Amino acid sequence: MKQPYIEFRNRSGFGDIINNYFLFLKHNFKDYSMLYLRYNAVSIILTIVAAYLLVTGFMGLASRDFRFGMGNNLNTESYFFAGAIILFLIVFVTSLINYSFSSSYVTQYVKTGGHIESKSIWKQITNNIGAIIVLIIVGVLIYVAYAIIALMLAVIPFLGFIAQYGISFTLSAIFGLTFMSMFAKNKGFSDAISEGFNFTFSNLLKVIGFGLIIGILNLMVTALILAIPGFIISIYTYFSVESSVDLIGSTFATLVFTFGFAIFILSFIYTQALTQVAFGVLYYNLFELKHNTFLQEKINQIGSNE
Repeated sequence: MKQPYIEFRNRSGFGDIINNYFLFLKHNFKDYSMLYLRYNAVSIILTIVAAYLLVTGFMGLASRDFRFGMGNNLNTESYFFAGAIILFLIVFVTSLINYSFSSSYVTQYVKTGGHIESKSIWKQITNNIGAIIVLIIVGVLIYVAYAIIALMLAVIPFLGFIAQYGISFTLSAIFGLTFMSMFAKNKGFSDAISEGFNFTFSNLLKVIGFGLIIGILNLMVTALILAIPGFIISIYTYFSVESSVDLIGSTFATLVFTFGFAIFILSFIYTQALTQVAFGVLYYNLFELKHNTFLQEKINQIGSNE
């Protein structure tokens, strides 16, 4: 059954933009998620491996009596730090892939009227790989600066907390809109980030409010995803403690906690991908508000039909 196409290129109000985002998810959630899994199959496997190393290392550090395989002592710190490093790299690389994937997905959705092909998404990502790499480097530098500023603001009660989140939402919007500019309009790095800054600061309250609401709603989606594994882990832990089961030395407990932690990380990454979809919806609205291109096309079509 063909899903209805949701038009993003309208001069919509704030509430309508959010409504369009959730209408898009309602009609395209399955197709988007299936394609998302295809693009992230390797990272999902590596995330499970990293989660296993972290959980195993943490349990070993907690007990200081860690055994594996034939009973050999292993350096549990190595497991823990190896898992942390691998997980950081996976989250970083996967996040960038998902920024690109979601931006390309929304772009292809608009260009084709909802008829999306995987090869078109991959082709668009490879065509923009140079600008993406430059944006990665600049993004790392900006977020290092943000981390320093956030530490300085942390000493200011309440207002520092508000400022931290304001800056965080602003940076997220800049990068989200910059990625969309690269994919939707095929702009190079300098033009794309310029448009990202322009759209963000010329609509600052709208952008921050949008990011806040979408963040809260996506957090609710994450909570729903985590509800079942969280419930299972809680029940298992409770009855294990009641039955005096050694959780630290239990292989089954390690597997349960590993998959639980992996699901938590994967749901966080998936929510991040959904957030970029939301910024894609916002981008087309802001672009239309500034340039009126889609409205002008419709007016021209009416004139030509007459």
